[in-house]
Amino acid sequence: MSSKTPIRIPKPDPVCVTGANGFMGSWIVRTLLENNYTTIHATIFPGSDATHLTSLATTSRATVVIHEANLLDATAISKAVEGCIGVFHVASPCMLEDPVDPQKELVEPAVHGTLNVLEAAKKFNVRRVVLTSSISALVPNPGWGGGKVVDESSWTDLEYCISREKWYPVSKTLAEKAAFEFAEKNGLDVVAIHPAACFGPLLQPGLNASCAVLQQLLQGSTETHEYHWLGAVHVRDVARAQVLLYETPAAAGRYLCTNGIYQFGDFADKVSKLYPEFPVHRFTEETQPGLIACKDAAKRLINLGLVFTPVEDAIKETAESLKEKGFLVLKA
Repeated sequence: MSSKTPIRIPKPDPVCVTGANGFMGSWIVRTLLENNYTTIHATIFPGSDATHLTSLATTSRATVVIHEANLLDATAISKAVEGCIGVFHVASPCMLEDPVDPQKELVEPAVHGTLNVLEAAKKFNVRRVVLTSSISALVPNPGWGGGKVVDESSWTDLEYCISREKWYPVSKTLAEKAAFEFAEKNGLDVVAIHPAACFGPLLQPGLNASCAVLQQLLQGSTETHEYHWLGAVHVRDVARAQVLLYETPAAAGRYLCTNGIYQFGDFADKVSKLYPEFPVHRFTEETQPGLIACKDAAKRLINLGLVFTPVEDAIKETAESLKEKGFLVLKA
């Protein structure tokens, strides 16, 4: 006797995804479509490519409305959020190269852009905002107690980062703090997720910063990522976690999203074993001095039912995608 496919009930509540054509944003759109969301407002940076989002919508027969909106353009952001019940705020500058003007290129768009999104959410009575923060808002934190596993109670040390010109953690930390302050003052429901280094197939045409970490490692990079590493996670799991947090009424506060905490050197070792033909550097010392390993660091998400994809699968799927898109070539 064959089992019947369960009928999937459409979810008519429109939601908005900012930065929807980026690596993570694209996966969130795809995951929402797979979960039967019927209307998605997708914001993209003016002039950027969104054809892959249009293709996703065509195959699902849902409606994806593209809005060109700079984060600092409050009017454009407001138009994108109008009519939506929920918002996934993903957009935030993240560069492959060091910024020339970090305040203008990273900090202002992250902080003021987040506040523009929250102002719009307040204006249109949005039910919940899921904020994509980052492990960069948790670490580096030199004052964290020795022998303790890093968890959601940790906040990045801003003075430490500024003194070392680590501007991305500064931008993500200030944006998240501004978001929770705004939420408290205005009675807005905001939940934050903190993904570790995200890997997986690239849905977008360009190379993103997290997948570039694997690309560079496969090409022989000796960078330890000491300031920006807690572990890794499949981008599919991050997208699923975002939808889970949006759909779980009891969800609140901050949620670390990583398939365990461990040294970058351990990650490099996994990559080397999977791809012995590439010149992956072998790290002989701790790449993150004092970091305490933990297999189930994302306990808050695990307790909500999230099951993480093995890191090896994320590595393989990313590497094959990088090859397919011409970002990774084995040199003779």
